Amino acid sequence: MSKVRKEKTAFFCAECGHESPRWLGQCPACSEWNTFVEEPAANAPAAAASKWRGNGAPKAVRLADVRSSDAERISTGVPEMDRVLGGGIVPGSVILLAGDPGIGKSTLMTELARFVPERRLLYVTGEESDRQVKLRAERLGVPLDNLYVLAATRVEDIIVASTEIRPDFVVVDSIQTLFSDASAGAPGSVGQVRSAAAGLIQWAKETGTATFIVGHVTKDGQIAGPRVLEHMVDTVLYFEGDRHHAYRVLRTTKNRFGSTLEIGLFEMTQTGLTEVSDPSTALLSQRSGQTGSAVVCPIEGTRPLLVEIQALVSQASYGTPQRSVNGMDTRRAQMLLAVLEKRADMRLAAQDVFLNVAGGIRLEEPSVDLGVVVALASSHMAAALPLDTVFIGEVGLGGEVRTVAQLDRRLNEAARLGFRHALVPTGGPVTNDVKGLAVHPVETIDKALSLIL
Repeated sequence: MSKVRKEKTAFFCAECGHESPRWLGQCPACSEWNTFVEEPAANAPAAAASKWRGNGAPKAVRLADVRSSDAERISTGVPEMDRVLGGGIVPGSVILLAGDPGIGKSTLMTELARFVPERRLLYVTGEESDRQVKLRAERLGVPLDNLYVLAATRVEDIIVASTEIRPDFVVVDSIQTLFSDASAGAPGSVGQVRSAAAGLIQWAKETGTATFIVGHVTKDGQIAGPRVLEHMVDTVLYFEGDRHHAYRVLRTTKNRFGSTLEIGLFEMTQTGLTEVSDPSTALLSQRSGQTGSAVVCPIEGTRPLLVEIQALVSQASYGTPQRSVNGMDTRRAQMLLAVLEKRADMRLAAQDVFLNVAGGIRLEEPSVDLGVVVALASSHMAAALPLDTVFIGEVGLGGEVRTVAQLDRRLNEAARLGFRHALVPTGGPVTNDVKGLAVHPVETIDKALSLIL
């Protein structure tokens, strides 16, 4: 009687992809707990290792003979996207695009053919049919002459088709649907995501073809699959925003060819995504001037932005007051509430507090603290703030207003949009009026509130 051969399995860390022959409570590579999952072990045929031996082995070259990648960048023709990519697309680079479902990742990748109509683009879809891709392309007004579509999920088939077409760009939508013969397991598993990405990256580097890989995002905002996927690619982009808002933010968190601080702003319309060349004007276009509305000026990358902070403070209807924050760190907002209560003697413990960053933008810079504090006080005291005033400054636990970097650039942006007054920290590099903008230094939030309210 023949014995059934048991499939060999291994345990993989869902965070970093570390492989272990047995289950471990804590990953020795990334120190995360309870992240190991059991999957079929990866295939490692001996023939694969011989590929790089003999005449096919790579050879070293002089660094002086290597051409600079900056001269080879391909511009997309969209300044907002070029800004995020560091000046354009580098041939042979692998770019990972992640975002929430329905945020517009497929729309942006399909419109890439419209941004560079003279370039040949291969759109690999593992979630849709070729007919669905064509319908979307026609709705967006994308030229179809140089746009190829391939409905496939096997990495080896994708590489064969790409080698035949020789496109300038390849878009893979999405990495969680692909599988490779080099690894066992279902598509989307840790081993398959790692093997599929490795195959695509190797082909992109060998042929010099820029490749975009679309990835899903988990509930906690992380890219689905092993964390090692982010280390394998050259650039990681996050497409952020609320599906119910018109604006989308393209943010880079890793870029081997440029800055990781830049963002690009797009607007979702019926005909697709359009760039917003003047984000400050667009974000303030619907400002009403009600109580609890304050304008702040964070810097995203190399560009200052004027953003509206909205606050609503009202008597709690239930026993436990609500604390709802949208667009910034909740713990930071709770700290500012505590500072207001302790240093400005505002009784907010029994009040419902709602904070919102208008336009679906997410703010992380502490320079918006003063604007948040003033907006909360404005709503609590039912006193509207002047429409021509911008608030810049970090707030400390003692209630002091602390200095921020690049204050002059923030003030110049506020003056460009017609603001007449600015509350800034005392002791900053700029204390004089800037282009008709009256600068008012304040030391504490008490002085700021007494001056403005």
